Amino acid sequence: MSEALDIERWNLECEFNNTDHRTDLNGVDRLILRRGQVFTISLYLRSGTFQPGVSSLEFVAETGPQPNEQYGTRASFGLSASIDTSHWSAAVTSPPGDMVALSLCAAPDAPIGRYTLTLGPSERIEFILLFNPWCPGDAVYMENEQSLEEYVLSQDGIIFRGSYKLPISTPWNFGQFESGILDTCLQILDMNPKCLQNPGKDCSGRRNPIYVSRVLSAMVNCNDDKGVLLGKWTDGYEGGVSPLFWKGSVEILRNWDKQACQPVRYGQCWVFAAVACSISRALGIPCRVVTNYVSAHDNNGDLVIERYINENGDLLKSREMIWNYHCWVENWMSRPEFKSDFHGWQASDPTPQEKSEGVFCCGPTPVRAIKEGELTFKYDAPFVFAEVNADVVNIMKKKDGSTSKVTTNTTFVGQKISTKRVGSDAREDVTHLYKYPEGSDEEREAFKKANHQNKLLQQQQNEGLHIAIKVTSDMRNGCDFDVFAVVTNNTQSDKKCRLVFGSCAVSYSGHIGNNCGFKDLLNVELSPGAERRVPLRLNYSKYGEQLTEDNLIRLAVLLIDFSNSQAMLAVRNIVLENPEIKVRILGEPKEGRKLAAEITLKNPLPEALENCCFSIEGSNLTSGQVLSERLGSSVGPGEDAKVKIYFTPTHSGLRKLVVDFDSNKLCHVKGYKNIIIGKK
Repeated sequence: MSEALDIERWNLECEFNNTDHRTDLNGVDRLILRRGQVFTISLYLRSGTFQPGVSSLEFVAETGPQPNEQYGTRASFGLSASIDTSHWSAAVTSPPGDMVALSLCAAPDAPIGRYTLTLGPSERIEFILLFNPWCPGDAVYMENEQSLEEYVLSQDGIIFRGSYKLPISTPWNFGQFESGILDTCLQILDMNPKCLQNPGKDCSGRRNPIYVSRVLSAMVNCNDDKGVLLGKWTDGYEGGVSPLFWKGSVEILRNWDKQACQPVRYGQCWVFAAVACSISRALGIPCRVVTNYVSAHDNNGDLVIERYINENGDLLKSREMIWNYHCWVENWMSRPEFKSDFHGWQASDPTPQEKSEGVFCCGPTPVRAIKEGELTFKYDAPFVFAEVNADVVNIMKKKDGSTSKVTTNTTFVGQKISTKRVGSDAREDVTHLYKYPEGSDEEREAFKKANHQNKLLQQQQNEGLHIAIKVTSDMRNGCDFDVFAVVTNNTQSDKKCRLVFGSCAVSYSGHIGNNCGFKDLLNVELSPGAERRVPLRLNYSKYGEQLTEDNLIRLAVLLIDFSNSQAMLAVRNIVLENPEIKVRILGEPKEGRKLAAEITLKNPLPEALENCCFSIEGSNLTSGQVLSERLGSSVGPGEDAKVKIYFTPTHSGLRKLVVDFDSNKLCHVKGYKNIIIGKK
């Protein structure tokens, strides 16, 4: 007859277990585990000793408010001779005695979340269970150790902004292991409407990373729920801060928690994506932020973006937009409902653009499905396909109300799809994962598979006239510079044309601002084979007041051939470069040692900067805080803004110090410094 163990106390061995499960950066004051991996606790018996084959102990593991074996949120099991990592199991690994070393393992498909484990009739321990990408039995399993270091354990990274002609690195502090962040991530899951409506079913769904990714896509924005961020793309940022204010996810997530789950104001696409990446990594799902340059927003599902211009080449307002860039995340997981070709990276987009199944969310959809034009695959494949592969039709709307097609472009959308390279701050181009080479047979076949009318795909020829926009390499914020419209006559006859060359400020999401320079030439004459270069001067005195925080200017050249009334349009967005922030670390970088960051920025503008402020943050460098230093005086043209900010690292290893400079005229310039922190 078996005898139940009489337990007096226990030791959860948090430091050993958390380190072994790669959760120790969350702290070692409580048990945080990954599913499908063995952990050990020590039991101290009140009386008697453990006797193999005689002593018994029953376990019940429960998660969620309504634990149920049918839902998989409750599991009952007893002692076994050895651990079986394919399901909940327990075994004693110590010799007989009054101290029992107990090894346990959670099933590799158990729901993630907070657990209570009952030992015997009444003893209860608590722990948190996460996805385990190191476990082959887990749906998020990733084989490559370097990739795991990058996509799960790395607390900082690079997000690419700017333009496809000039990708700009923006540092970001993901901070998924900072104090309190994991609890906030679990709270986000608990606040999702599906959990509030049916908590038992929702907690059961947390077995599946597909389900969890979709919940996060909806909960990072607040459009349908008590989500984390409120988006804003136009006008000012009253009642909140500019999306460019943020340097990391930690402050955003802590603010949401402190504000009783009220949305943090404000976010835009890279902020939504970065926060989603932080939460995914915190929960154990490998994740990365990707940037799609020249990204289409197709709101009617026809895979064509129709853009209307007036007779000056100005873009008219439309619901269908082309963003200068757009960021989303990719989460790594298997898709058992599809064949193995579609396992791996899944695109998921938390920026609220269009509703999916009645909710503002998008994905996850296999990246491979986008490449192959498999648009029936869940979730939201048509929308993501259009973002990277839609055709663009430019239509002129004339004063008399008539319209005429100007150009059709099948290769413009979806440029330089970018993410941070593993183990480096360099850009990795992943365009080939989303689409075949533009214009190739495979790319066009994928497009036809997406049920598009192929008749619209042929690019319009314009009788041998060619127009292009050329720029210089030195386009810095604060400088005056020229841009050029280049017109070439490849016909055998003389050509007389009208050329309209305009520029205006533009946001990264395509919202048009005010004029930055304009030229209208009514009689441009070109002989056969001739080329004409038309300059447009962009003066800081004109564009400086019009620029948005994105530093983007839209250039548009409209050419009208008088001989046949045909119109041609060339469009290009340029990004003006901000000055470099220089960071020098004073002191020997070691754990627990106070260091100083000496930070310098030279004012590139022909006017003084007021209200200058530097701020820094970094995982395991600034204790999850944003540290700021404000200058007491203005900084004149060509002068240096310089401060020292002190911080104390808490962990060794390679860390990234993220820096921001803000002022009245030069807003949210970003920089960073990689620092190797030595052990004590």
